[in-house]
Amino acid sequence: MSYVDLAPSARELQDVRYLFTDIDDTLTTEGKLLPQTYEALWDLSRAGIAVVPVTGGSAGWCEHIVRAWPVAAVIGESGAYCVTRRDGDVVFDYWEDGALQGERQRQHLQTIKGLISQRSRTFRIAHDQVFRLADVAIDIQGHDPREVEDLASSIKANGGTVAISSIHINTWIGDYNKRSMSERVLTEMFGVDPDETAAVTAFVGDSRNDAPMFGFIRNSFGVNNIIPVLSQLQHAPKWVSSQPAGLGFADIAQTILNAAGAGSETSHQLLTEPAVMPARK
Repeated sequence: MSYVDLAPSARELQDVRYLFTDIDDTLTTEGKLLPQTYEALWDLSRAGIAVVPVTGGSAGWCEHIVRAWPVAAVIGESGAYCVTRRDGDVVFDYWEDGALQGERQRQHLQTIKGLISQRSRTFRIAHDQVFRLADVAIDIQGHDPREVEDLASSIKANGGTVAISSIHINTWIGDYNKRSMSERVLTEMFGVDPDETAAVTAFVGDSRNDAPMFGFIRNSFGVNNIIPVLSQLQHAPKWVSSQPAGLGFADIAQTILNAAGAGSETSHQLLTEPAVMPARK
């Protein structure tokens, strides 16, 4: 049994230069980006810390973010591509090939529609599916978790990869996920030596589909609303904020900023031990 630490020390976070973060219910609070959270993104950017949202969100959402937010890149549709600005243009770098991934998506969407029609008529394809380039998203808010698991199992049985967030089942055909694309971005885009990754990176998430990132990045944080699903995670965050969603992210950002400017080892008290302790497998 391994327990989540009480709070990070400044020494653990002082070298962080790349902050990866989930979006829904991590940056956003009830679907909104609070002013405190947006200011935290600017504070990180001004301090020279590159923020990279890693989301199951659609291409349309990702393009807006990379244009309007102070971020270095956006990893979209659970790792299908990375979106950046280069010389004023928005560029999509796909995990494999855009046309191939798009064709797989079209076929997979028909499979998913058939499964929903046959087994789970109460589920709906997400309204932003038209803006997606590689995956299929299914709305799950308000559904019984057992129904969600049953549908996810059916999708896997039909060859789909599945990631479950606080709002969607995201599913696709391919051997990528949030972690694999984040590793590629670090090494190929930012030129980070894999031996240095543990020291220079941090991650913030809130849900089951963030487990691969919690396992990849040593300096991993959950916002407080992750507590109900901690026991379901194969890899859990090392620290959990005392506040939920965007307010928790703002506290975590300040903790990282304090560490970057601190000359001695101290603890930031905005992060507290969670009420539920997960066993690590």
